[in-house]
Amino acid sequence: MAESDWDTVTVLRKKGPTAAQAKSKQAITAAQRRGEDLETTKKWSAGQNKQHLVTKNTAKLDRETEELHHDRVPLEVGRVIQLGRQNNGLTQKDLATKINEKPQIIADYESGRAIPSNQVMGKIERAIGLKLRGREIGQPLEAKPKK
Repeated sequence: MAESDWDTVTVLRKKGPTAAQAKSKQAITAAQRRGEDLETTKKWSAGQNKQHLVTKNTAKLDRETEELHHDRVPLEVGRVIQLGRQNNGLTQKDLATKINEKPQIIADYESGRAIPSNQVMGKIERAIGLKLRGREIGQPLEAKPKK
């Protein structure tokens, strides 16, 4: 009955320290006292919110991007749209429905806030019957003969 000795205890595996315990100052000093090799690395910008840091390059980029902006619809074109719409007896909502766009787009084009789109400008031109692009802005739109 040597196999069932109650006085002997066999430990199969002993857990090492957890990650938090291994990183503690106490664990580091204990390892140094035992003469173990330690490797310490400092994480770059650890514990700091570096992604929102303003640097010289960011300020320089901001200055440059202010000069680069999208062209807007000229006020002259906005007035032509408004006059053409009123001559046809349409409201902004009616015109928007007619060209399958939102009423806010018509308001933006009339006030000069919109970034011009040839597709939308073409729809508005056909709906009000006036040219909005080129040299002859405000002139009646000539119907092209169908082939």
